[in-house]
Amino acid sequence: MSRRCELTGKGPMTGNNVSHANNKTRRRFLPNLQDVSLQSEMLGRSFKLRVSSAALRSVDHRGGLDAFLARAKDDELSPNALKIKRELDKAQSAA
Repeated sequence: MSRRCELTGKGPMTGNNVSHANNKTRRRFLPNLQDVSLQSEMLGRSFKLRVSSAALRSVDHRGGLDAFLARAKDDELSPNALKIKRELDKAQSAA
């Protein structure tokens, strides 16, 4: 399982550990990923996604999973989230 947010594409970053003596060693900064179930109101079901905490706050701020995916860029989404977005587009055009 990759350490990448399925909604924003946020992944590991690299940097330095800096000691008190100013010695530098390489390290990784990992995103704060959570396994969550997000409810789609338009489709009437929930989806399990691996999402960063920042993305989870963005989903709440935009008004839910449906609104977030409507404004999200396709190249940032995982294949799983892209599939959900296509289902939402199909359901919206049918309604």
